[in-house]
Amino acid sequence: MCELPTIGGMDINPLIVTERGAVVVDARIGVIPPKPAALPYDHMAIHPYPSGLRDRMELPGGVVATIRPIRPEDAAIESAFVHGLSEQSKFLRFMFGLRDLTPAMLSRFTQIDYDRELALIAVIDTPQGEQQVGVVRYTTLPDEETCEFAIVVGDAWQGKGLARRMFTRLIEAARERRLKVMNGVTLRENSRMIDLSRSLGFKTSTDPDDPELVQMTLQL
Repeated sequence: MCELPTIGGMDINPLIVTERGAVVVDARIGVIPPKPAALPYDHMAIHPYPSGLRDRMELPGGVVATIRPIRPEDAAIESAFVHGLSEQSKFLRFMFGLRDLTPAMLSRFTQIDYDRELALIAVIDTPQGEQQVGVVRYTTLPDEETCEFAIVVGDAWQGKGLARRMFTRLIEAARERRLKVMNGVTLRENSRMIDLSRSLGFKTSTDPDDPELVQMTLQL
């Protein structure tokens, strides 16, 4: 239903459920004219989980990472991921000293409005369950045309092409949402982030208010 905006209504009556399963005796589906210019899920009051953004990537050594949108139930692996980052990685991502995510930050990072923001996480399978190894996100600004991005990859997983793959998927998703500009800001010492953004077409400039910060801008 979520994937088919031309369905105006559906009636299943009667639906008989027993211990052996369910049987639909009669069903009716009403369709409405499509709106070619509409964005995906514009017909819904609440944007559903964007399962179509799932991706897989084989990393050096044969490890396969799944890249997918974050879910509220990912709070535990998100918290463990940030806790496991080095002090340098935490500082480059948050630009202040941080040991762990507060409950408010954890809620804000995992319980998101997919219509206005997106967070893609990279996870690998381990005997203990899924382990998060990276995250990239954008948040739409009030003008509804500009978004701000942030990205961090676990220290042990840097230099394997994962950041580029995740960042590319985030840019593609922002374009699909018809956003016009993607912005970001990082510390001047974060040369890897600056080089990655430039290689993906971002223009970089010194922040006029702080020479230690670099602004990154991409026209989508």
